[in-house]
Amino acid sequence: QVGQAAYSASKGGIVGMTLPIARDLAPLGIRVVTIAPGLFSTPLLAGLPEKVRKFLGQQVPFPSRLGDPAEFAHLVQALAENPMINGEVVRLDGALRMQP
Repeated sequence: QVGQAAYSASKGGIVGMTLPIARDLAPLGIRVVTIAPGLFSTPLLAGLPEKVRKFLGQQVPFPSRLGDPAEFAHLVQALAENPMINGEVVRLDGALRMQP
């Protein structure tokens, strides 16, 4: 989004470090997986007016709603249970890409 260069750079740094850190920690048996969440129903968003929350949810292609924290937890569990997932960035955002 416009005006979000610093935010984007910080997220890009995390994405860029995921694979190298996974390789560095592999000899220790430590896996590294990054989750890139979209819009989730969190206490921060709960403070917004209902009209704004509804609008944000409608921006998500499918499903057109805010994510539920239990869905995030479900992904964490699935990633932890699958030992072959390592050095990967997983988007959990319903295909959302914010407009400029």
